[in-house]
Amino acid sequence: MDSSEERAGCPARGTCPVFLAMSAGTVRYAPSGLCPALEGNLREEPWGTDSPPQPDQGLPPPLAAVPVPWKSTDPCQGHRESPGALVETSAGEEAQGQEGPAAAQLDVLRLRSSSMEIREKGSEFLKEELHRAQKELKLKDEECERLSKVREQLEQELEELTASLFEEAHKMVREANMKQAASEKQLREARGKVDTILFAEFQAWRESPTLDKTCPFLERVYREDVGPCLDFTMQELSALVRAAVEDNTLTIEPVASQTLPAVKVAEVDRSTNTCALSGLTRTCRHRIRLGDSKSHYYISPSSRARITAVCNFFTYIRYIQQGLVRQDAEPMFWEIMRLRKEMSLAKLGFFPQEA
Repeated sequence: MDSSEERAGCPARGTCPVFLAMSAGTVRYAPSGLCPALEGNLREEPWGTDSPPQPDQGLPPPLAAVPVPWKSTDPCQGHRESPGALVETSAGEEAQGQEGPAAAQLDVLRLRSSSMEIREKGSEFLKEELHRAQKELKLKDEECERLSKVREQLEQELEELTASLFEEAHKMVREANMKQAASEKQLREARGKVDTILFAEFQAWRESPTLDKTCPFLERVYREDVGPCLDFTMQELSALVRAAVEDNTLTIEPVASQTLPAVKVAEVDRSTNTCALSGLTRTCRHRIRLGDSKSHYYISPSSRARITAVCNFFTYIRYIQQGLVRQDAEPMFWEIMRLRKEMSLAKLGFFPQEA
C-alpha cells in the first residue's frame, strides 16, 4: 500500500503513531503524540537505502525498537513494516499501477481480435455450408422436375396405349361379331341349298362310322372324288397308291441331295425329272414309298397335291370313326364338304405352289 492509500485510510495524520514520507531516498520519521523531550532529541537524519542508519555523535542514542504488541487506539488499522519493504512494495505497486491498465487493455484487444477471427471463420464456414446446401437443393429440384416430366410422359403414353388397346379390342370384337353373323347367315343359306339326300347319307354314316366303301356315303365319295383324284396315267402304280392310302401306309418325303441314289447322272436326271404316276417330265421335289417297300417313286407337285388331298379326307373320317371329333353333325358335314372341294380342285390341277 503506497503513502496515498495510507493517508486515505487514516482520518487524521496527527493521530497515527508514525507518518512515513519518502522523497529522493530519504526516510523521515515524524513521531506523533510523543513528549516534548523526546521530540527534541529526535531529528531528521538521511538514511540511505543501502546501509542502516547510524546515530549521531554527541547525541543520546535513539530509542531502541522493542518488539511489543501493537496496540493503537487510532481508527487507522495497520501493522509495522520495515522501511526497505515499504520502499520495494511502493515501487512495485507503482509499476503494477502503471503496467496494469496497459496489460489489461492488451488482453482485451487480443480477446477482441480472436473473437473477430473466430466470428469471421464461422461466418465463412456457414456461408460455404449454405452455398453447398443450396446447390444440392437445386440439383434435387432439377432431378425431381425431370422425374416429374418422365412420370407425366409415361402416364400420357400409358393412357394413349390403353386407349389404343381398348379401341383395337373393340374393333376386333366388332369384326368378330360381324364375321360370326356372316357365317351364321351363310350357314343358314347353305342349309337351305344343301342336298338333303347327301346330308341324310352322312348322318346315317355318322351314327355308325366305318371305312367300308360299300356304305352309301363313302361309295358316293369314292365315285365322285377319291377315284377320279387318284386316277393317274400309270394305272398299275395308281392302284397301288390307292390301296396304300386306304390302308394308311403311304409315305411322302421331300427329295434331298444326299438321298439321291448313287447312279449315273443321266439316270438321276431321268428319275428326278419324270413323274412316276403321270409319266410327264416335271421337276420332282418329292417321292413316295408304299408300305415297307424299299422302292421310291418320284412324283410331280401336281401328283403330290392330289394324293395329299385324298389323304387329308381319309385322316378326318378316321378321326370321326375313332371318336376324336366332338362336334355336331352339321360342322362335321361342312368340313367333309371342304375336303371334297380340295380333292376336286387338285383333280383339276389347282394346288398351292409350295406343293
